Amino acid sequence: MESFSTEKSLPLGPFEPTVILHGGAGSISRASLPPELWDRYRSSLLKYLTDARKLLESGASALDAACVAATWFEDDPLFNCGRGSVFTEQGTIEMEASVMVCSLDRAGPGAGRIKRGAAVSLVQNTRHPILLAKEVLLAADEDRGTSGSSTLHCHLSGLDVEQWGWEEKALEKKTDRWFWTRKRWEEHRRGIHPPGAYTYDDLLASVDPFASTPSEDGDIDFHEYPSQGTVGAVCLDAWGNLAVATSTGGLTNKKVGRIGDTPTIGSGFWAESWEENAPAAIPALMSPRSEEQTSAPMINQLLAQAGGMLASCLHLFETEGRHRRLQDPPPYSPTPAPLSHRFHSPEFLHHPGASVIQKRRRAVAMSGTGNGDSFLRTNAARTVAAMCRFSNGTSLAQALTSVAGPGGELQQSAGDRWGHTGEGEGGIIGIEIVDLESGQARGDHKDRLRKKRGKAVFDFNCGGLFRAFYEADDNTGQETPRAMVFKEEY
Repeated sequence: MESFSTEKSLPLGPFEPTVILHGGAGSISRASLPPELWDRYRSSLLKYLTDARKLLESGASALDAACVAATWFEDDPLFNCGRGSVFTEQGTIEMEASVMVCSLDRAGPGAGRIKRGAAVSLVQNTRHPILLAKEVLLAADEDRGTSGSSTLHCHLSGLDVEQWGWEEKALEKKTDRWFWTRKRWEEHRRGIHPPGAYTYDDLLASVDPFASTPSEDGDIDFHEYPSQGTVGAVCLDAWGNLAVATSTGGLTNKKVGRIGDTPTIGSGFWAESWEENAPAAIPALMSPRSEEQTSAPMINQLLAQAGGMLASCLHLFETEGRHRRLQDPPPYSPTPAPLSHRFHSPEFLHHPGASVIQKRRRAVAMSGTGNGDSFLRTNAARTVAAMCRFSNGTSLAQALTSVAGPGGELQQSAGDRWGHTGEGEGGIIGIEIVDLESGQARGDHKDRLRKKRGKAVFDFNCGGLFRAFYEADDNTGQETPRAMVFKEEY
């Protein structure tokens, strides 16, 4: 097994490392995914999940672990990336990959902190496109982004960036033949050529008349083989760093030059961290009192103790907690406000007797798979993160379901085409971590020594989502590796 690292292994930190993977989503059914084929998917997913977890537990960074996991997918012809990539309408291969990082640490993650996100597209002969994306990410770290704009480019494509990877970063180059598989060619041929025209054997003979056709690529005799195989890995390391790595071959018979959601920052992937006010604990309601004491003032107290967001935004409360009338907003003016009146987030009002508001750090990272053009139109991944950051109290699981779950933004974007074209179909995986600021940890000494955990989440709106994750027992905390494709067990 190959190992890739750009950083020294980190000593174990305060977080329990975890990982969640996806291997594609779409109109997958038991008819197109017979038990023998599912067994192969399940075996690959579980192996990559547990091996990535071992890397993290040995001290690997989230970025290294996520990228290595993606390379395993890229060498597995089951999945639509790397060696198993689908063909364009002209019978060529054009791959895409992306990485992004964030951290609970204010200083940022150990690597990639300058650029945070990077992507490559129109990749044709690099064995591991994800490693090329990683090198683009790290390019700015070498000089801390001071040598000019060229090292700060976040998305590069085509032959030039591939040659840079081969010549300056020693990435592995492969011939076209390396990426071809019989099943992907048959998918291409069914959509373009009449039956019997230009078979896979004809394709091989076009580059090597003496080429044999062994089953080294794991050929599978299932005519309705699922092709929605974009892969992704989201990792949390021991020091509270998050990384997402996503890789794909795109859509079967796509137009040459098409750019999808996988290399588009905010659409098919995203990672972000921020500081926010920790929700205050709301005390239990007291015994009933007079009508005056239990009406509006009591509600005002509860809202103020819950963080005062509504009060600060709408100016509903004075310092004594009494209601006052809203004033009409000033008329709109295109004239910019003077520098002394720059917009800033409203301060939280402090109600007398309310607990001191604590700060906390929060971070999310996500990878998506499905109909890429729908992810592009909805800016899906960043939309999920924005809901978490700017909608007070919204968890990653809730926001993710609002976008990628049944009836969510992705599905709605398809309109009356939903269910007919594959448009809007997809799923998203992610990890969320929340931590109080240093010096504000709650609980006794034993609680503070206990490893902090992130929460891995996912949702999808279509037939299936290939995914692997660790499921924790609510009572014992024991974690079990799981691989699934449908909502229910296969």
